[in-house]
Amino acid sequence: MRGFVNALVQEVRLRLPQGSAVDTLYFGGGTPSMLSPTHLQLLTDGLQHHLDFSHLREWTLEANPATFTTAKARHWRKLGITRISLGAQSFLEQELLFLGREHSPTQIRESISMLRAVGIPQVNIDLIFCLPGQSPQALQRSLELALACAPDHISTYSLTLEPGTPFASLVPPDEDTQVQMYDLAHRLLTDAGFRHYEVSNYAHSSSVRCLHNLACWRGEDYAGLGPGACGTMRGIRYENIHDTARYISSLAQGSLPPDSATPLSPTQRRTELIALGLRTDEGIPLSLLPPDKTPIIPTLLHEGLCTLSADRLIPSPRGLLLADEIALQFI
Repeated sequence: MRGFVNALVQEVRLRLPQGSAVDTLYFGGGTPSMLSPTHLQLLTDGLQHHLDFSHLREWTLEANPATFTTAKARHWRKLGITRISLGAQSFLEQELLFLGREHSPTQIRESISMLRAVGIPQVNIDLIFCLPGQSPQALQRSLELALACAPDHISTYSLTLEPGTPFASLVPPDEDTQVQMYDLAHRLLTDAGFRHYEVSNYAHSSSVRCLHNLACWRGEDYAGLGPGACGTMRGIRYENIHDTARYISSLAQGSLPPDSATPLSPTQRRTELIALGLRTDEGIPLSLLPPDKTPIIPTLLHEGLCTLSADRLIPSPRGLLLADEIALQFI
């Protein structure tokens, strides 16, 4: 683990100029809450030695319930972490067992209580829906239990049955049921005062939207660090090698890990900005759309999928459900 942490620190030294300002920081891509306080301190010290944290607005750490103690959570807050994204996935025991999660609904609630007790400013809860065999009633119960924990932010993701995984052969709910579940989640969360600001994300107020993710959806540059990490910097999209041993070995020898790097053409850049922007309640500026595609707009307005506001095309709640399909009309 120490070798891995040292490699992360070395990558940031090689990839970013000394004194680069950090606006947001996101520790994810696995279960970073498993890092010991010693290793997390080592990583933080290394980053702070090379980067400028004076303008840091948000620092997120992904955590799984039951993988940390109050003492560890207190250490996170002492380091300056402002936001914990908790991988709850469900508040129903049977669904957690199906997903292979090792925590219980009670442990989710206990973990949230710990985070609140040590003064973590923001807590997000991740939930998964559209599980094979899941009913809308089960999703409603899980959402109600999540809301009872009073989180600042909730992310709801539809389960993707990826080839080569244990779930690949299972059958998800039919399309009508999936739409019903999406509508149910939207109604419950917005009725509870949450703002649906991105297809899968709800914030209790504008001040607790995930700034890091917003930056990515707006097409801003970000540096991805670690095995398999992706980043976009100065018009170049790169992806590090996934092999952890080779990643560590390369950096131990003073070289950046092998990666694939691709310059983004103006067309690719515009395509991404359209696709990502239409997934948010900010929408996209009309100036971003190709002139030959603007005749599509009246149809979207007539069908209630989008609205126009200050020269921006904004998806409606129903439009967010069809965000990818709408984006394809302009690409």
